[in-house]
Amino acid sequence: MGRKKKKTPWYRLKMKKILVIGGGAMGSAFTIPCLENKNKVTITEPYSKAFIKDLSSKNKFHSSLKINLPKSLKFRKFSTDLLREKFDLIVIALSLSGIDFISKELKKLKFKNPILVLTKGLKYEKKNNKILTISEQLKKNYNGMNISVLKGPCLAKELARKNHTSVIVANKNIKIAKQIGKMISTKYYVIEFSNDVIGVEVCSAIKNIYAMIIGAGQSLNMSSSLFQKSIIEMKYLTKYFKGKEVTTLGLAGVGDLYVSASGGRNSKMGSYLGKGFTFKKAKKKFMPKDTVEGEQLAREIAPYILKKINKKKIPLMLNLLKTILKNKKLNIRL
Repeated sequence: MGRKKKKTPWYRLKMKKILVIGGGAMGSAFTIPCLENKNKVTITEPYSKAFIKDLSSKNKFHSSLKINLPKSLKFRKFSTDLLREKFDLIVIALSLSGIDFISKELKKLKFKNPILVLTKGLKYEKKNNKILTISEQLKKNYNGMNISVLKGPCLAKELARKNHTSVIVANKNIKIAKQIGKMISTKYYVIEFSNDVIGVEVCSAIKNIYAMIIGAGQSLNMSSSLFQKSIIEMKYLTKYFKGKEVTTLGLAGVGDLYVSASGGRNSKMGSYLGKGFTFKKAKKKFMPKDTVEGEQLAREIAPYILKKINKKKIPLMLNLLKTILKNKKLNIRL
């Protein structure tokens, strides 16, 4: 009898099969470097009728990105059967509210091939009084998942237009992170690596809150001071949640904070708060249709932060939490 031929590991195959779950701006933009790196890419959207319409159209014009996506991008209707197909990498690009849904779907299949998470955020688990990262939330439903996270200063519209973008892929097993990096990197999409999954996830989430605070500065001098003090608080919180303090100074921390504070919905809302508007009034008057991630995160983690964290260590965050929760005017003292 001849020897049984060994199966080639997924990371050594030339053309990889990648499934992107989430047809929003980031998920769709992410398919562009993946396709350019000669992968076979399929995208699916579980619930947004608008994005399903965009992706299933002949020209694949994305209403959020304002571009036609590559013709080689394949759109498939979301189903459990689709997840059963053999993919070398599953990319999760859903909103925070979709994480529980997809984790339960993947649990059914006991999916063991690499998963890459683009979603940013934290989840407060009231029952155990804990803050969970996205990867922890996914593993809660099925601990057998092989999860990496991708974070950093990446605006979807800029990535879609192939502007130079640097991001970081984190996995406790750095070899897996680097294998994924080879699958998705291009000349304009540059990947760095880390084994500090918690630190990378914490930084990428809380920077939305600090972007609002920096945006509240009514001069460059004040915003600069707020930026520096925000980094001090981010270092403390990252270390508190068992991440590495040095991660705060990398792409997931300072890098991502710079992009968010320079322009974006969180910074924009912060500017209105800095001018004396309450959150509700500013939202209704200036940003009625915009999602402000920093506000959503603030409400999510406030029950834990206000009870567990040393308030003297996070005066900026504490001030913003009270501003949002109590709908009061922001009062920052430097």
